[in-house]
Amino acid sequence: MTAPAPEPALNVARPAQERAALLLWLKEQLHAEYGERVLEPRREPMHELISTILSGRTTHDDEEAAYHSLRELGDWDAIAAAPVAEVAHAIRRSNYPEQKAPRIQATLKQIREKNGSYDLEFLRDMPVKDALKWLTDLPGVGIKTASLLLLFNYARPVFPVDTHVHRINTRVGTIPRMGEQAAHRALLALLPPDPPFLFELHKNLLRHGQQVCQWTRPKCGKCVLQERCDAYAIYGDRVPSFSEK
Repeated sequence: MTAPAPEPALNVARPAQERAALLLWLKEQLHAEYGERVLEPRREPMHELISTILSGRTTHDDEEAAYHSLRELGDWDAIAAAPVAEVAHAIRRSNYPEQKAPRIQATLKQIREKNGSYDLEFLRDMPVKDALKWLTDLPGVGIKTASLLLLFNYARPVFPVDTHVHRINTRVGTIPRMGEQAAHRALLALLPPDPPFLFELHKNLLRHGQQVCQWTRPKCGKCVLQERCDAYAIYGDRVPSFSEK
């Protein structure tokens, strides 16, 4: 009797070269679905930095409302010097304002102390590794925020990994299950150092995660990545919530 053909290996078990090629395919599929995204700064650097800190577990509308309320307190020096309770109240539309307020103030103070101003243009020419370290040394700034600022504002070859980017790549199998911080390094090692490519992929993954590959009950039946997705190969239309192993 002829033995049954072996099951094809999951993407996550394939060598790095094949997973890098899978990422190129993924980018092409999302481009066809959502279109081109042009790499242009959407807001000035300090706005991008502080808004990204505010964005954690917060909708875009609430993030924007919190940022504009914060700026009503005055310039960055005034915000850094304000009572922390006043800053927390100003950003109350953002989730966890009591935690974010002191982080924002500490970040502003450290930028002023280290740089002498709030002008971040020096990051444009600083080596990427050094720029990431400079930013992540700030009290309220993690690798996602630093990468987003460097890519969006200065077209540096880094790749921000938010919850949507992390979830989709884990499900598809371009990376194994790991934390978001480790995923930044793992994905960047597979991607071309091409800022417009990285920007479009990030933006289209974000949209796909919001509309299709959601945290719970992903809409696999309408997913353009279905044919090469590890999670779909394992679970079919019953892919579990991402928190489930």
